[in-house]
Amino acid sequence: MDDADVPALWQGLGLPGLIDVHVHFMPRRVMDKVWAYFDSAGPLTGSEWPIAYRTEESDRLARLRAMGVRAFPSLVYAHKPGMAAWLNAWATGFARQHDDVLHTMTIFPEPEVLSYVRQGLSDGVQLVKVHVQVGAFDPRDPLLDDVWGVLADAGVPVVTHCGSGPSPGAFTGPGPFSEVLARHPSLTAVIAHLGMPEYEEFLDLADRYPRVHLDTTMAFTDFVEARMPFPPDLRPRLVDLGERVLLGSDFPNTPYPYAHQLDVLQRLDLGDAWLSKVLFRNAERLLLR
Repeated sequence: MDDADVPALWQGLGLPGLIDVHVHFMPRRVMDKVWAYFDSAGPLTGSEWPIAYRTEESDRLARLRAMGVRAFPSLVYAHKPGMAAWLNAWATGFARQHDDVLHTMTIFPEPEVLSYVRQGLSDGVQLVKVHVQVGAFDPRDPLLDDVWGVLADAGVPVVTHCGSGPSPGAFTGPGPFSEVLARHPSLTAVIAHLGMPEYEEFLDLADRYPRVHLDTTMAFTDFVEARMPFPPDLRPRLVDLGERVLLGSDFPNTPYPYAHQLDVLQRLDLGDAWLSKVLFRNAERLLLR
């Protein structure tokens, strides 16, 4: 499968398109720094990480739309204090410019975090991004406790990179975030990358907390299977959680074409009903209310 084949996949399932919950658009200078990080990521992954879609913003938008991606976020994330608020302002403007872009924001443990989260919710934020690995912060930080509670009450999904892939951080793994969920069990969390490589532990969290979802970002791709394979015996659990598995891709930062993510999900052979929910229906229910 290549990108030109993507529309035939969702059309064959009777879908109106795709909804991808894990797409990155950022201010140009921030995106350039992210790409530079991946350019040097060989020691982390054991091989080079070429960016498949290192193109201008307008081209990246056009590529998603040509493949039929009907809604997608601009997942921004902060790695130091004072960064989140201006990233959120940029993401708000970006969503206002493009009807198919989900209004996204990020958080960081800093004194003003509760204030800008409340402002974001008032402005209609649809999705929150939390990157525990890159941010190198403890999700249990007291500065975030009220934030988690506000987000739980609002029912806004929080795409959270808290697994230890591609390399562990001080606060990655299921332990820290499981304590957040224990305090805020109604939080609508979307565990990025199926929680790789701690797949089973994060599936357990989804079993325990009915508002926990998982996204498929990079899972099952050749690139990840060579390094952090998903155990085949866990696949039936993805069917059991079929209402809470969402399509994620990591576009544009993948080292392979977008179509490969869809191809490997199709090759799991978990049924058209499951695939339809993952590619569109689940995210439609969660985000396009």
